[in-house]
Amino acid sequence: MSAIEDLVTELAKLPGIGRNTDEDPCAICRDSRRDPSLLCVVEEAADVTAIERAGRFRGRYHVLGGRLSPLEGVGPDALRLDRLVDRVANGAGVREVIIATNPSMEGEVTATYLQQLLRPTGVRVTRIARGLPVGGDLEYADGVTIAQALLARRDMMESDRPEGT
Repeated sequence: MSAIEDLVTELAKLPGIGRNTDEDPCAICRDSRRDPSLLCVVEEAADVTAIERAGRFRGRYHVLGGRLSPLEGVGPDALRLDRLVDRVANGAGVREVIIATNPSMEGEVTATYLQQLLRPTGVRVTRIARGLPVGGDLEYADGVTIAQALLARRDMMESDRPEGT
């Protein structure tokens, strides 16, 4: 048990991204090829890993460490919101905050709260799209998912075609 306690003690909660790591700054924060003007806000560190696995996002991250959940007693003070506002408002050049909270009731409440919190900074606040997963069937999707997919529709482009077609 001592080894685990020692590891936990050694891990640093990074001021920028909010992930537990033994590197300060972490590899993502050190990567000069990343766009520091794009900031993706996620609930948990595992969400960073999921987004990185997709290989399409080249900005930086902010991990909240949870989501607003009044029923569970999780309010704004329990999240890393002060650090988020500092990162956006301190002249670091953030021009867009992408809110990537989960599409749950708590995730939606958190996203709405963040949008209102960040409005005075003047930064562009966007939300990841929600809808049907690739490989999913319409007949098995719930009504809310289908409604969100219809609302988030966009023009089709040549780049949307599967490879080889």
